[in-house]
Amino acid sequence: MSKSSTLRALEITLAIIKPNVVVHPHRLQEVKQLILNNNFYFVRSLEKRLPSSIVERFYAEHKGRFFYNRLVGFMSSGPVSVHILAGEDAVIRWRQLMGPTKTFRAIHEAPDSMRARFGLTDTRNATHGSDSAETARKETSFFFPDFDVEDWYQNQEPWFRKGQVTFCERRTLHYVDRISHDYR
Repeated sequence: MSKSSTLRALEITLAIIKPNVVVHPHRLQEVKQLILNNNFYFVRSLEKRLPSSIVERFYAEHKGRFFYNRLVGFMSSGPVSVHILAGEDAVIRWRQLMGPTKTFRAIHEAPDSMRARFGLTDTRNATHGSDSAETARKETSFFFPDFDVEDWYQNQEPWFRKGQVTFCERRTLHYVDRISHDYR
């Protein structure tokens, strides 16, 4: 993290790695490594298969659009990897790392983006990300209802901002190790 990260609170965003990536463990690991390499912290993580009823609720704003049924079917077809990410300007930076929604466009306009590298079609485009800080809060509470954003900002965000966290690869999670910090 840069020096400016000590001055400004980190932002959180929701990241979903879609079934077409999760089904290939080496690709999933590559995406997670890209996230780490781009200075994001994993605040919460879960991997599970979502029933179509949950996917329908999550994507309810798209109901009636031509791609809705295809999206619901795809997102409930296999496990997804869902994360709360934190970082400087996390929403916009995660969206830049993902690349354009349409895979063909991503390949031509952002060839190093995740959607260009791992996307298959516009629906199977590898990743999802919140489009604003407000949406990020709503989406994180959808998948992580026990996550208290205000508590995180008050009690953990300062440690994250200073980079005083430990990464557990097995759980795909950064955490504050308060015991070791108390003895520094």
